[in-house]
Amino acid sequence: MELWQVLALTLWTGLCIYDILGPSVLLGFRPLIAGFGAGLIMGDVTLGMAIGATMELMALGVYTYGGATIPDYQTGAILGTALAAASDQGVAFGLTVGIPAALLMTQLDVLGRFLPTFWIHAADRAAEEANLRKLGFLHWTAFLPWCLTRMIPVFLAAWLGPAAVEAFSHSIPEWFMKGMTTVGHVLPALGFAMLLKIMPVERYWYFMLFGFVLFAYMKVSLLGIAIFALALTIVYTRLKYGDEEASSGV
Repeated sequence: MELWQVLALTLWTGLCIYDILGPSVLLGFRPLIAGFGAGLIMGDVTLGMAIGATMELMALGVYTYGGATIPDYQTGAILGTALAAASDQGVAFGLTVGIPAALLMTQLDVLGRFLPTFWIHAADRAAEEANLRKLGFLHWTAFLPWCLTRMIPVFLAAWLGPAAVEAFSHSIPEWFMKGMTTVGHVLPALGFAMLLKIMPVERYWYFMLFGFVLFAYMKVSLLGIAIFALALTIVYTRLKYGDEEASSGV
């Protein structure tokens, strides 16, 4: 792995984490986008999309409510893509590396949430002193500790290079590889189940049934179903709320 790729992966990781904290412009907090960016850097977009898409399915229905710590699937997608591409391995190896990395990042996430408290106390003192320049500086740099908790592990893993990755891959027992492959198949189903649990499925079950028929029996692609669902949603919304507005005289 070349130096520019190591630095680019590190920077991309920081941008993805920063995107979570506010802007949400790049959508880098989504594993699919994170994997795509890593694949673009490594020269294997297909691998990055495959690993990112699998991680995306795992992340469905998982949200960090109230500051709760959840697996960092976007960093897992970046690490999995980078290490799999660097060692000429496939999606299975990328998931074998990415899933444990995502779980490990939950510990670093706690550290990332704790460190900015020092910035908060410094900001309180700056506010008492009416030092707006210092207050602004603290505001725009408070995200750095959170980003560094992901950037440093990605940098170290990428810097070690293919040789270390190859040695690591040979040291992994076969049963563990098979177990991680099984987990990679189970977690997407769990993600879907969690997503369905928070959706009003009992109220709109017929839409889900219609989508299942389109996919399972009519072999419509996911993109086609998504476009059709968008059109159906627009028609349904206009018919429902249009009638309500007309009856209320609006």
